[in-house]
Amino acid sequence: MSAMSTRAKLGVVAASAVLLASVAAGYAAIAAEPARTPPPAAAGDQAVTLAPGPHLLAITDRYVSSVATADPAGPRTVSGLECLRVYAAAGTGVCLRPETAWSYQVVVLDAALRQKRTLSVPGLPNRARVSASGRMVSWTTFVGGDSYTASGFSTRTGILDTVTGATVTSLEEFAITRDGRGYRSPDVNYWGVTFTADDNHFYATMATGGKRYLVRGDVAARTVETMRTNVECPSLSPDGTRIAFKEAIDADPTKGWRLSVLDLASGRVTATAETTSVDDQAAWLDDATVAYTLRQSDGRPDVFSVPADGSGTPRLLIPGAESPSPLT
Repeated sequence: MSAMSTRAKLGVVAASAVLLASVAAGYAAIAAEPARTPPPAAAGDQAVTLAPGPHLLAITDRYVSSVATADPAGPRTVSGLECLRVYAAAGTGVCLRPETAWSYQVVVLDAALRQKRTLSVPGLPNRARVSASGRMVSWTTFVGGDSYTASGFSTRTGILDTVTGATVTSLEEFAITRDGRGYRSPDVNYWGVTFTADDNHFYATMATGGKRYLVRGDVAARTVETMRTNVECPSLSPDGTRIAFKEAIDADPTKGWRLSVLDLASGRVTATAETTSVDDQAAWLDDATVAYTLRQSDGRPDVFSVPADGSGTPRLLIPGAESPSPLT
């Protein structure tokens, strides 16, 4: 390898490290904020539930809450369960919550928000997903101390089978096929899992060598294979045909991201009408609409929605909330 090539590669790694460090620092600041005192937990038929129905789940001031799908900006019910990230499907939920002031847990919840299983995880909560059947759970955290990153930050993504209890503590254990060939590198990172309907395959983002790839993974085979570049935080549509994702502008994350949709059959990418940079893993409200979090200048979050086909305009969906999840 030439000296020029080495310098170029180090430059790419350094730029990626700076970006990851800045994002991680932002999450650190949010995670370190003391939680506000929640309102009294709702009871009876007014309690927050994860049962399928006409409601949207979200985080309000770090507490799990729900709103009516027909009136998401209207009255909301706020539980006493503190979570930094939440997601639910088919009556199963996942909550990434503080364990101590400096450690966090993945908590699997039943439909009544009761704790079914907990797992201590390193790092700051970032992404969370549940498969459509409620069987598979995934999470991503920012972690420190990986020697290959100049910033000291990287990501750690795991998967839990709630039926068998089988746990993948890090996708970095999986074998990689990149561009048709086996691949190994100490700088590999993953984030943003989204499951297919068979509860075995999934899509995620893999970063290595200064590039970010959409990968398709196989839990049983413990493998991933690259599909295309510049796809981050994928979210599979309910019909399994499209992926909503954040696309780095000019393939450069320092310029921000455009919320876009990939048609898996044709490979065609459609930019949504949301032109503000979206740093989130979007959630499909139905086969035509995606929801996502945007932050105001003071850091306060709001949930917006936009049509997936590039039409229409963004709509403020749930003010003062984040981590949206349709209760399907």
